[in-house]
Amino acid sequence: MSSSEALYGRATNVIPGGNTRSTVFVAPHPPYAAQGAGATITDSDGHQVIDANNNYTSLIHGHAEPSVLASAVDAAGKGTAFGLPTRYEVDLAEVLYERTGLAQWRFCNSGTEAVMMLIRAARAYTGRDLVVRFDGSYHGTSDTVVDARRGVPDGVRDSVLVLPQGDQAAVTETMARYGDRVATILIDLMPNRAGLTPADPAYVSLLRELTHRHGALLAIDEVITFRLGTGGLSGLYGVDPDLMSLGKVIGGGFPVGAVGGPRQVLSTFSPLDSGSVSWGGTFSANPVSMAAGLTTLELFDAKAVAELNGTGDRLRGQLSQAGVRASGRGSLVRLFPDDVRTTWWELYRRGVLVGSNGLIALSTVMSDEHIAAIGKTVTEILATK
Repeated sequence: MSSSEALYGRATNVIPGGNTRSTVFVAPHPPYAAQGAGATITDSDGHQVIDANNNYTSLIHGHAEPSVLASAVDAAGKGTAFGLPTRYEVDLAEVLYERTGLAQWRFCNSGTEAVMMLIRAARAYTGRDLVVRFDGSYHGTSDTVVDARRGVPDGVRDSVLVLPQGDQAAVTETMARYGDRVATILIDLMPNRAGLTPADPAYVSLLRELTHRHGALLAIDEVITFRLGTGGLSGLYGVDPDLMSLGKVIGGGFPVGAVGGPRQVLSTFSPLDSGSVSWGGTFSANPVSMAAGLTTLELFDAKAVAELNGTGDRLRGQLSQAGVRASGRGSLVRLFPDDVRTTWWELYRRGVLVGSNGLIALSTVMSDEHIAAIGKTVTEILATK
């Protein structure tokens, strides 16, 4: 029996289906990571792979990047969490303001929680209930943004309008009918689960126009796409959102989420104002995540962003030329195999870890040899399928 088989057997006794995190499950059971270093992972059976998953896009500098790790250790050595704020959250908020132009920020512990806070902010600011979102886009696991019916009350579903992304007529008609009740239109400009296809700029401009016209807020979920520009993908589109949710890369490999917006919108959370929204979080803005995130973004400057995006574009072009269907932009690539599970295992056995849906997320520590190996392995497995 392999180490992974033994671990999974133990896991099924104490964890439902042996799984805590749905996205990492691959039947019959996933391998178990033992160690990560730079661009590679070694599993508990000693098998080493190039990590083209990077914890679902969050590890922009790969595993155990020395400067990021040193910042986290230094912060942890002074205390991992406090019943007081620290300078680290101020430092990171200032960097996010500089990069996005959004004046105020609040921190939490995940992308899911960031979207929850974003929706609460929109509803509190506008005094409206309805949320418009788009079919197939993933915004975390809170009731308002999941497609599943099981476990989600009818009343919650009734407060959400789900539309096909890119359908100008549908969103225009919806806003004409319900616009005075809509708190926010929530969009991911390149949704992974909907195919990692970049949104049409004309459609994004229409959303901005419609929200202005009807007094709603435009919220852009950049939990995944923030890595594509110094100010996120929205900056590359030239659109100014009213609210932005972040996570993943801004935590340097530690749990994190954030919501940014103009002062007048985020003031709904200000304890200085009467009737403000109260939102706590025992580990929100903890110094370890904040310090690691700050160093991560310092290293991921405009030059690094451009270089990594260029690498991703070249890889995507290489795959497409070889007959492999691949979508995305910059450092994010999505594959579309006919049999996702079989392909995942073929790639893994041959030394490449991708997302369980075919997502590839590059890191700055990948060498030319790593990229070439990813391209070669994917092409050999998928070009003829």
